[in-house]
Amino acid sequence: MPKIKTHRGAARRFRVTKTGKLVRRQSRLNHELEKKTPARKRRLGREVQVTDADRRSVRRMLGL
Repeated sequence: MPKIKTHRGAARRFRVTKTGKLVRRQSRLNHELEKKTPARKRRLGREVQVTDADRRSVRRMLGL
């Protein structure tokens, strides 16, 4: 059985923490930043965990 190749787009967007959690960047922080409050921009700058519904497919794309 051959090895599963990593989906390169997913490898750039997701990472695995030391404890095995999958994290991702949040959207809506690329443009039209003047109308967003500083608190909202700070909050969007943090990484968040991948949802339960997406976890299986992301793990498969990363070859885990």
